[in-house]
Amino acid sequence: MNFTEFGFDERLMDGIESSNYQQATPIQEKVIPHILAGKDVLAFAQTGTGKTAAFLLPIINQLLVKDSHAGSINAMVIVPTRELAIQISQHLEGLSYFTNVSSIAVYGGGDGNNFVQEKKAVSSGADIVVCTPGKMMAHIKMGYVKLQHLQYLVLDEADRMLDMGFYDDIMFIIKHLPQKRQNLLFSATMPFNIKKLAQTILHQPEEVSISISKPPDKIVQKAFMVYDAQKIAAVLHIIREANYKYVLIFCSSKLSVKQLTRELKRNKIVAGEIHSDLEQQQREEVLGSFRSGRLPVLVATDILSRGIDIDSIELVINFDVPHDGEDYVHRVGRTARAESDGTAITLINPKEQRKFAAIEKLLGKSIDKLALPEALGEQPEYNPVLKPKPGPKKRFNKGRRQV
Repeated sequence: MNFTEFGFDERLMDGIESSNYQQATPIQEKVIPHILAGKDVLAFAQTGTGKTAAFLLPIINQLLVKDSHAGSINAMVIVPTRELAIQISQHLEGLSYFTNVSSIAVYGGGDGNNFVQEKKAVSSGADIVVCTPGKMMAHIKMGYVKLQHLQYLVLDEADRMLDMGFYDDIMFIIKHLPQKRQNLLFSATMPFNIKKLAQTILHQPEEVSISISKPPDKIVQKAFMVYDAQKIAAVLHIIREANYKYVLIFCSSKLSVKQLTRELKRNKIVAGEIHSDLEQQQREEVLGSFRSGRLPVLVATDILSRGIDIDSIELVINFDVPHDGEDYVHRVGRTARAESDGTAITLINPKEQRKFAAIEKLLGKSIDKLALPEALGEQPEYNPVLKPKPGPKKRFNKGRRQV
């Protein structure tokens, strides 16, 4: 389906064309008509399906063709992380470039200047506000946020927000919104708490489901069985073997991120890191370098598993097995976006075997387990039903071995 078939305003079509959008994705085909018709929507879609544009485009269009209220917030998009807020805000700026629709991102971690700009925008009114729950709640408590004419509420990555403990913050915000509004809830999974939230805030929603909890088929998924002491050398081998230009590596702790980044640099690999110890400006600088290609390897915690939208990422490496299947889906979904191909490789130590087996069960298939190069030593067998053996003591300087 071509975007011209939705009947969008010409000014919005200019933004769509300049963003190089051509054919709508399945989630966009199903969701956009419901939003244009004024219906509440409950949508389940895997990462990388184009769901951001699925709600941004019709909201922008409706603000253009219907009466929007000056001096008030007309639409609010609530997301779990500042990275996702920034990403959606940038996406919004591109699509609305040829329109007079105003927007701002409201999130924690900024300096005093950020707060002043946010206060000015939410008190004087902005057409669309993209925000994290805690920061928006803080502004509302100060009494100057103009919400009386809000028409659209979007909860994006709703399952992640509930996992992070934002339920009370979300309900606080909703209590301050007009009862008559259009509600859109997007989630990658459909656990009980999401159904409960939907029943609380949605009114006779149209339900749309697109391939829940499965990475796109075009992602080539592989795994290496390793002992902890082999992980650094395995990462070096993977990166050097195919000479990838854009590599994103996920670790389960910021300590692992710091140690791995240090070892990569010692092995003359240009790498950067993102974790919660960095200030927001530092994170944005690192992400900017990664997007531009100046930084070919980025090591991050799960803070980026749903907050980065770069179509050119060729390889995702799970340095640690994710805590659960949904985290795995979102990590590997950072590659093979748009029309690109991609590869996801997971390093599995003996203690992580049962956890990875649970992920395979969720995926409904077995991931190929590859043999390590002989130079890296003997690797453990994959047998998740057995009690794991500890293997060699973990030492990060093992990664300095040339491969």
